[in-house]
Amino acid sequence: MKNLKYPLLLFTILLSLSSFSPVDKTYDSTTERLPIKFIENAYSTALKKAKAEHKYIFVDAYTTWCGPCKQLKKTTFKDRETADYFNQNFVNLAVDMEKGEGSNLAAKWEVQEYPTLLILDYDGKVLHRSIGYLDAKQLIAFGKKALKKM
Repeated sequence: MKNLKYPLLLFTILLSLSSFSPVDKTYDSTTERLPIKFIENAYSTALKKAKAEHKYIFVDAYTTWCGPCKQLKKTTFKDRETADYFNQNFVNLAVDMEKGEGSNLAAKWEVQEYPTLLILDYDGKVLHRSIGYLDAKQLIAFGKKALKKM
């Protein structure tokens, strides 16, 4: 009986571990949240792409410490309808306003509060601005209003 004690314990442990199954990573188009695709901290790249595609630029001007900025990334930018709309109609640029060229762009675009959401033309001129958190419907309305000015 003593000889069976350790193999039985090992068998019990292995059996209990086998009951854990890996998370199913299968794509489910009804629940998957695909985010807005942003060019990160590369203004000149966004300008070139906007000119080539004849699109305006949607800018998320954020900081790492900004709570509403984090909430936008966590919710609004992951809303399916919002992501589809912005990925289809804009070149999307996210800029940390405290790193790299961000501080110069903050001065150029007169960004003093976060988050600031901007729509730029092909040459980088600010056409439309919103300050603060927007939910998915509000962000789509913001984008549509900017496109009406075209």
